[in-house]
Amino acid sequence: MKKIIITLCLIFIASSLLRAQNVGNNITSGIIEFEKKVNMHAITKGQLGNPPEEYRLQEIEVFKKTTPQFKSFSSTLVFADNKSLYTPTPAGNYPNLYRNPMGLQLNTVYADLNTNSLTAQKEIYGDLFLVKDSLRKITWRLTGETQEVAGYTCRRANGIILDSVYLVAFYTDKIWFSGGPESFTGLPGMILKIAMPHENIIWTATKVTAQTIAPGVIIPPKKGTSIQPKQLKEKLQQHMQGWGPVGDYELKAFML
Repeated sequence: MKKIIITLCLIFIASSLLRAQNVGNNITSGIIEFEKKVNMHAITKGQLGNPPEEYRLQEIEVFKKTTPQFKSFSSTLVFADNKSLYTPTPAGNYPNLYRNPMGLQLNTVYADLNTNSLTAQKEIYGDLFLVKDSLRKITWRLTGETQEVAGYTCRRANGIILDSVYLVAFYTDKIWFSGGPESFTGLPGMILKIAMPHENIIWTATKVTAQTIAPGVIIPPKKGTSIQPKQLKEKLQQHMQGWGPVGDYELKAFML
């Protein structure tokens, strides 16, 4: 009898926690697994400007014949109490001609909606930087289009960042968190799918798990040289002097 009572108590506690996470079937904390898919052939050509030099075109053709067109990466987003931590999964070695930063996972991102703040740990040419800023301002326009993502009906929104980078996002208001992968934020719910069509990159949620997140799990990254976004941009511009279209491309990739 004692074991039965203990078991019933545990079931009651577990169900209470689950109800707390899912207020009216709306998720307030949990873990989301994302897949980042990159068209490696397209970004390799795009990195070099238009048109690339002839010998570069020959290198690209060899790369296209010997390397799969698409590369997928994994990452996780943990969220609770209006805070989130986006962490890429190490991908190991894979073909990446010219080590294109668009074809890498370089950012670990902590966001705090309570303080409107963000800390991004960025790996740039082997060095780690801690970029501290307010949450990214994205100009969004909601549409009536919907799409099913990871079991959720999501609404489409179109956006612009860095003045010219076009975004297509799908978000759900069933997850009460205004965030998403990387530093994408600002919609009335969780972004479960977001594409940069002209950059040939798309992030898609593959699994959403509602669960309680223990204290101390969602904390800002600590390693790296602290720097403001403006300082980082100036530092990179100085480093990339004379790089032409390649410098413009890589600067955009690192500032995303």
